[in-house]
Amino acid sequence: MRIDKFLNSVNITKRRAVAQDMISNGVVSINGKIVKASKNVEIGNEIELAYLKGVKKYLVVLIPSMKSTPKSDQEKYIKEIS
Repeated sequence: MRIDKFLNSVNITKRRAVAQDMISNGVVSINGKIVKASKNVEIGNEIELAYLKGVKKYLVVLIPSMKSTPKSDQEKYIKEIS
């Protein structure tokens, strides 16, 4: 699954357009490398989002099979590292 779709489907961003904007501004990285929106996410990848007030890191636990998932199921797909 593409990183922009993944961020939206696991409810890290509210809209895919927001995820694409973050990626184009270079604040999203996978395993320490800044990525493009077309980068595929795999189980075990570490996603890092550099916000203005700090950095959030997530570990990919499972790839969703649906376009969107309930916010209550977020823990099934990602684990917040910091």
